[in-house]
Amino acid sequence: MTSPFTYLKHVREEFTHIVWPTNRTALAHTLVVIFIAIFIALLVGVLDYVFGLGVSHFAGA
Repeated sequence: MTSPFTYLKHVREEFTHIVWPTNRTALAHTLVVIFIAIFIALLVGVLDYVFGLGVSHFAGA
């Protein structure tokens, strides 16, 4: 088992290997995630509404 200080030293060394995205890439990926989340939310909302109408129709309510 290594000491916490050795572990943190290794973590710091690994951080030098990370290739960080540019601001433009990070913004583009963030916007893609937001648009996908909005699309899925709308899709689920529409499906919920349609299935709710179907259940109401068959249940005779």
